[in-house]
Amino acid sequence: MKKLPFTGSCVALITPFNFDGTPNYKKLDEILEMHIKNKTDAVVVCGTTGEASTLPDSEHLEVIKHSVKTVNGRMAVIAGTGSNYTDHAVEFSKKAEEFGCDAVLCVTPYYNKATQKGLVLHYTKIANAISIPVILYNVPSRTGVNISVEALKELAKIENIVAIKEASGNMSYAMKVRREVPELYMYSGNDDLIVPIMSIGGKGVISVVANILPEETHNICEYYLNGEVEKSAKLQLEMLDLINNLFIEVNPIPVKTAMNILGYEVGGLSLPLCEMEEKNLEILKKSLKSYGVKKL
Repeated sequence: MKKLPFTGSCVALITPFNFDGTPNYKKLDEILEMHIKNKTDAVVVCGTTGEASTLPDSEHLEVIKHSVKTVNGRMAVIAGTGSNYTDHAVEFSKKAEEFGCDAVLCVTPYYNKATQKGLVLHYTKIANAISIPVILYNVPSRTGVNISVEALKELAKIENIVAIKEASGNMSYAMKVRREVPELYMYSGNDDLIVPIMSIGGKGVISVVANILPEETHNICEYYLNGEVEKSAKLQLEMLDLINNLFIEVNPIPVKTAMNILGYEVGGLSLPLCEMEEKNLEILKKSLKSYGVKKL
């Protein structure tokens, strides 16, 4: 039986910055403590939402190391170590294991993309280099490549490739993966599909909205897992407009902006990410007010 890194809500954490664009470790500690207090089950550091693609390697690794030390076993810490260069992903995954991470999250190679054979070779090399669990990250809208069911069948044979963060938004594909590759756990990679993914056997979500609604996102998962499906669905539906508006511009621009609106003071964004368009900013503000989101 494959080892499940977490069940429930895993926040895809933003990376707070100082005015000079370097990681703000004091603020990072505050945010991690907030998530622990508000029942977040796990954290992904240096994923897409954490702006990993624009962090220098030294800062990327230090954010992971610092987060493991701060959390100190109180929730699972998953490191974003994916790359479009396999050896780089291997190096970062080995470092994540060395730091004490509970698992790594590896996005499909982007830009150069790779064939399905290349994807199998890529993930196999990463998994064979470490002993901690590997979560595959399928997000074709950002990377331009989708992991085929046949490739997933091959990858599922590797003991420490344990799960997939499914962010294609394609429920037909997700259902086929669950049917054809049942030994691979699934997490929703879309906040608007938490309940639908869990209805076909998903174990939770790797969530953007959990940055500002940690307990509510945890509760969606907990209610569902406890058989309280109607309560879970009610929460999911109530959050839908806010979830949609957190993606009104490319992630993590809206969620980081929302955190600053709420008073978290998490700093700016790294170019090419930039400030929101004014019309979208007003829509986001209205969504936050309508839902009643407050700083925790």
